[in-house]
Parts: sequence; C-alpha cells; structure tokens
Amino acid sequence: MPSIKKQAIVGTIWTIAGHGGSQTLRLVSNLILTRLLVPELFGLMALVNTFIIGLNLFSDIGVRGSIIQNKRGEDPVFLNTAWTLQVIRGFGLWLCSLVIAWPIANFYNDQRLLWLVPIVGFTTVIEGFNSTAIALLNRNIEIGKLTRFEFGVKSFGILVMIVWAYFRQTIWALVGGNLLSKLLKMWWSHRLAPEVSNRFTWDQESLKDLISFGRWIFISTAMTFLASQADRLMLGKLFPLEVLGFYTVAFTFAELPRGIVQKISNSVMFPVISKYAALPRQELRAKILQKRWLLLVGLAIVVTVLVSFGDLIIKLLYDVRYDDAAWMLPILALGIWPIIISMTINKALFAIGKSIYIAIGNAFKLIYMLIGLPLAFSQWGVLGAIVVIAFNDIPSYIVFNYGLWREGLTGIGQDIQATVLLIGLISLVVGGRYFLGFGLPIEGIL
Repeated sequence: MPSIKKQAIVGTIWTIAGHGGSQTLRLVSNLILTRLLVPELFGLMALVNTFIIGLNLFSDIGVRGSIIQNKRGEDPVFLNTAWTLQVIRGFGLWLCSLVIAWPIANFYNDQRLLWLVPIVGFTTVIEGFNSTAIALLNRNIEIGKLTRFEFGVKSFGILVMIVWAYFRQTIWALVGGNLLSKLLKMWWSHRLAPEVSNRFTWDQESLKDLISFGRWIFISTAMTFLASQADRLMLGKLFPLEVLGFYTVAFTFAELPRGIVQKISNSVMFPVISKYAALPRQELRAKILQKRWLLLVGLAIVVTVLVSFGDLIIKLLYDVRYDDAAWMLPILALGIWPIIISMTINKALFAIGKSIYIAIGNAFKLIYMLIGLPLAFSQWGVLGAIVVIAFNDIPSYIVFNYGLWREGLTGIGQDIQATVLLIGLISLVVGGRYFLGFGLPIEGIL
C-alpha cells in the first residue's frame, strides 16, 4: 500500500491538474455562453444557485466528513446508514425549495424564480442518491479516479449547456445542463467502486456517530453559507441583475486561487491530517507547516497575476458589455488572500474535532457583511459594496487563527512572510506595468 506521503503528493498533483482542467473548461464555456446568452440570465442563475447552495449548507451534517474521519468509514453498515440519511436529506431539501420559491420570487420581484428554484432544487434529490463511493475514494486518497470522474461529469454538463444555448438562447440551457450533469454524476458514482453497493440501512450506532460528528459541521456550514453567499443575496436586491452578472464574471476569476486551495484542502489535506490527528500537537503542526510554504508561494504568484492583470484579462476575453467587471476583478482578487492562506491550514481544526472555530469565524464574517455592505453601498455605491465584499474574510481569518493558536497549530509566522512576499510581488509587477505605459489595474474607477 502506498505511503500516506506519496498518496498526498500524487493526490495534490491530480487535484491541481483536475482543477486546472475544470477551470479551463469553465472559462471556455463561460466565453461561449456569454456570447450566446444575455448577462441578465447569468445574474438570475447565480441568484437561484445561491439559494440551492444555501439549502445544502444549511442542512449539511457532514456525511462525507464522517466517512473520511470515522474509524468505521469503510464499514458497509456505516456507509449504508450514511447513504440513507443522505437520501432523506435530499428529499427534505427539495421540499424546502418548494416552500421558499414564492417568498423569494416576491422579494426579488421576479416571477421566474417561482419555477426556477424548485426545478433547480430537484438536483438535491438526485444528489441524495449519489454513492458513498465518492467519499470512500476521498478517504483513501484515490484522487486520480475522483478527478477523472468529476472532470467527465463537468465536461458533459458544459457540452449540454453550449449545445442547448446555441439552439435556444434561454435560461433553460443553464438549467438543463445542470440537471443532466447531476443525473450522470449519480449514475456514474455507483460504478466507481464495485465493492460499494448502497442499500437502505438504519443502524443506531452509526447514526449516533454521524450526528455526533455532524453537529458542529451543521452549524459551521450554515454560517459558511450565510457568510460566503451574503454578497449574492444582498447584491441581488441592491444591484440590477445585469450588474450582478458583471460581478459574477469578475468573482469567477477572483476565486480561482480559493477554488484550487479548497480542492486540495478537502481532497488531500483533510484526509491526510485526519490520519495524523492522534499525534502530539507540536509534531502535527510541524508536518502541516513543512509543505505549506511552497503552496503559499504558489498562491502569492497566482494572486499577483490576477491583481496586476485582471482588468486586461476581462477586456481580452469578453466583449465591451462586460467592461464593468474589469475593475472589479483586481479588487476582489486582492481581497481573497486572507481566506486562501487560512484554508491551507484550517482543515486541521476539522480533523481534531474543533470545527466550532470555523462556525464562530464565519458568524463574525456574516456580521461584518450585514453591517458593512448596505452601509458601503448607501455611501459609495457599487464601488463601496465591492470593496467591502473583497475584504470580508478578515474577521473570519482572525478567529480561525485564534483557534489554531489555542490548539497549538498556528501558522501565523508563515502567513506574515507570505503576505510580505505578496505585497512585494504586486508592487513590483504593477509598478512595471505602469512604467511601461499600461496604466493601473483599477483605472476604470479612477
């Protein structure tokens, strides 16, 4: 059996390659779809997806995390109980989508939401039937197989959207591609691991373990949703849907570093740290920090590119209708830094069963957003709102690091070094760009 270190290295390579491939697909599809569909449809779909993501996070009891972390994670009885719970949750979420559709449509004064929310919400039922083989492969750090699986599903969904949008330029292209890709994922997931055959099972001991682990996961993910999606929920009311569409395009690029860190964190770091969780804290911290610096340097380079050239990227890839996204991207990309450096280590809190700090951190972020976003928008308009959103991870970063310090796992020293490196790189590159006559990345608002 391969060593954990070797699995982690191979898993990281697969994760980076898979995420790079997925983002390339996403970019290509985005470029094609933005030429076929009007910006308003992207804003509308972003709003619908925000509520569906919210339903998922508000009811997340950590089934996947339990399978990865629990010592019974490969026991068929435990897996089938987890799957049964997952199926029940899927139907419950869809019923919730039926209930919230009418209030949402009235709040945003758009009757299309009355049928879009329940239809897109049906994906929760489909996902509820996904095989636990997905989590089991993640537990065993078989990232190559998972990456090929996810890439195949995503490719299919994007192809459906593009073909559909080519013939019918309506919101149904985005909705249909989403639904059909979820169906493919469910069907394919049951063929990932022949030894896993899910059946309805209700084992009290397994249920107790699942609920015990999931208690703080539930609170944490609820806070995560409110904190991370508050921008779209509030902007959907404050901004016209067209401006929300511009923001969605800019945010798609700005979150590229976050996306890759999140994939590495969930797919590799969490399973690996869970295997080492019983070690003394000093030894565990040393193992985490040993490889973290290289990741931080890589992230600093990626963020520097997005901050320094984000406006040019938007103008190169999109037509003039999306020029307002050009000045948003550099600001949003800079603001992503606090969360991506904390994501390179905060899975350690989940692995040692201290996810309470994640919940508290996201609660502070939510408070910041509820107070800061409306205030900034009322005083400085769209620019004020974008700046507040960009730096909304600072409160949660402080709380996460307090938790890591309390648990003897702090990496604040590396954070400071990486931040100094980032500032130096941005100053150098932006200065060079200005000297060469290409102006500043935020000239659109100067």
